[in-house]
Amino acid sequence: MQVKILARSFSLTNALRSHIQRRLCYALTSSRDSIQRVMVRLSDINGPRGGSDKRCHIHVVLEGLPDVVVEDTESDLYAAISRAGARAGRAVARRLRRRRVMDRTRGLPANALLLGDGT
Repeated sequence: MQVKILARSFSLTNALRSHIQRRLCYALTSSRDSIQRVMVRLSDINGPRGGSDKRCHIHVVLEGLPDVVVEDTESDLYAAISRAGARAGRAVARRLRRRRVMDRTRGLPANALLLGDGT
């Protein structure tokens, strides 16, 4: 799984980079075989004015499925990264689960789902 991190309006510290790697590893480990790459964009919307303006934008490219894009804005960048990472992990897992269900039901006769016998 390739992870590319871009920071806009501020410098990317080693602590931030490490936090992103840890959160994404935790959130996406179970799905890593289906993930081609992950792009993380960090930005400070209001600059030095402060406020709830630290944005974490995560773009996950999946193999054979539409991309997952998640964004979170918080006053604390670490919180934005954690929340966006967790949401991305849930969204990717949900998308892969739907694909597995669709793959299983495609090979069944039309009335098999209605009958519930699974043949």
